[in-house]
Amino acid sequence: MSQQDWWKTATIYQIYPKSFCDSSDKGMGDIKGITSKLDYLGLLGVDAIWLTPVYASPMIDNGYDIADYYAINPDFGSMEDFDELLEQAHQKGIRIIMDIVVNHTSTQHEWFQSALGDKQSPYRDYYIWKPGRNGQASNNWQSKFGGSAWALDEATDEYYLHLFAKEQADLNWENPAVREDVKRVIEFWAQKGVDGFRLDVINLISKQQDFADDHIGDGRRFYTDGPRVHEYLQEISEAVFQKYGSVTVGEMSSTTLEHCQQYSALDNKELSMVFNFHHLKVDYPNGEKWTKADFDFAQLKQIFNHWQTGLNGKGWGALFWCNHDQPRIVSRLGNDTRYHNESAKMLAASVHLMQGTPYIFQGEEIGMTNPGFTELSQYRDVESLNMYKLMVEEGTTSHDEMMAILQQKSRDNSRTPMQWNSNTNAGFTSGTPWIGIAENYPEINAQTALQDQQSVFYFYKELIRLRKTVPVITDGSYTDMFPEHEQVHGYLRENTDTMLLCLNNYFGKETEVALPESFVALTGQQILSNYGLEGTVTLDKKMVMKPYETVAILINK
Repeated sequence: MSQQDWWKTATIYQIYPKSFCDSSDKGMGDIKGITSKLDYLGLLGVDAIWLTPVYASPMIDNGYDIADYYAINPDFGSMEDFDELLEQAHQKGIRIIMDIVVNHTSTQHEWFQSALGDKQSPYRDYYIWKPGRNGQASNNWQSKFGGSAWALDEATDEYYLHLFAKEQADLNWENPAVREDVKRVIEFWAQKGVDGFRLDVINLISKQQDFADDHIGDGRRFYTDGPRVHEYLQEISEAVFQKYGSVTVGEMSSTTLEHCQQYSALDNKELSMVFNFHHLKVDYPNGEKWTKADFDFAQLKQIFNHWQTGLNGKGWGALFWCNHDQPRIVSRLGNDTRYHNESAKMLAASVHLMQGTPYIFQGEEIGMTNPGFTELSQYRDVESLNMYKLMVEEGTTSHDEMMAILQQKSRDNSRTPMQWNSNTNAGFTSGTPWIGIAENYPEINAQTALQDQQSVFYFYKELIRLRKTVPVITDGSYTDMFPEHEQVHGYLRENTDTMLLCLNNYFGKETEVALPESFVALTGQQILSNYGLEGTVTLDKKMVMKPYETVAILINK
């Protein structure tokens, strides 16, 4: 494996700066706070940090509405602070991956401000404008944050497209000048020494140009994996990513395996790897996010199998449960009370032992949970507040029902401050936190985790080590061993030399699995368990699995 492919055995740690560590008393995390925790990340063993946006922004969507690609948001610090973080991280062998948002900009960006109200502006064609129809938007596409995807510019009586918040105007990638400016932005950061880029909703940049009404959906089929998206990515990759050896991960919204095989093809003409979210919609009954529901375990296993077998030898995927847009996985699919430790570890092993590059979201490595907010005033997320307004005010959902849904589904579940210790505000800040902190921080925090060799932290540390030392985790094929089992996600990783049998009980009751005859009496080395390692083991016909148990057995051929 070449140095260019370092990311195939790497583990990447996502930091949401606003909630990571406050170096002062303003109640919001910052870049100096991140720098102060590099030793902690070094102890965990991660290879790179992915920073969610730290650019100048009005923060309507927590930094994903960029007003100046070349400036650091003063809330997070200065460019000098960023340069110091980059230098110190590199000294410790930790790479930096920047989040870049080029599907849209903030409406406060100077390009949009020039375009607003002026059809003659050189930046008017940087965005997508359409005349209205009978006082309404030009088509029926819906914003992913609720409501119409079009907003009116009263001065010109034209509407601009915003697939997200109305303060996030979509860029017009059909305009070559837009693509040239995007290249300049990315090159600016690459020249600084940034090691890679996470590209936000990058598969939405190419829209079908007839902008037709969608009579069967919300419009996404007309702009998801659009007609010129691969052409655009190859253009950017050739001009910048390949030139600087940047690792790139594309966030893919509502995508398909076939497109992701092309986005992440091993020739590296587009992207290094892809994020897809299908496995995190298994608690969306009939595709509906905003409802309280259990997860569909059979569907989860089918999705893992589809992507693992489909990308093997063709492309590369990101492995993850948590990020700044997803609830905490131990609360979502595990048991965050009685089996907190066991289920957090099992869920980690379940994805980390598959093929791909694992991502850990801050606090996941200590088993942070959803906060369980009970008041609407505790929420900050624009999507959550918009959906509350839509669903409660329209009368489709009661206040109590919506509060229960938000406790399960809100993006704020992952955005509460990192729990460093049992001191005031969990050691996150000496000021007033910008958002509330989970009440379990006296028990669940990094300081406590570091003092306990059986903690979730050290289990993640071991998973990171295993990926670097057990080749089959990187290069092995994937076979779903028990697709019909109602409790166990069991799969086999296999290369020419070894097999790795991975068994994960997703539920809080004991169960057993019957191994195929070909495995009975084989001897292997148990390399991972959340109930205590046993060393050399001989496989029996039946294996009993404890609640939320995970076990991985390495078998030499």
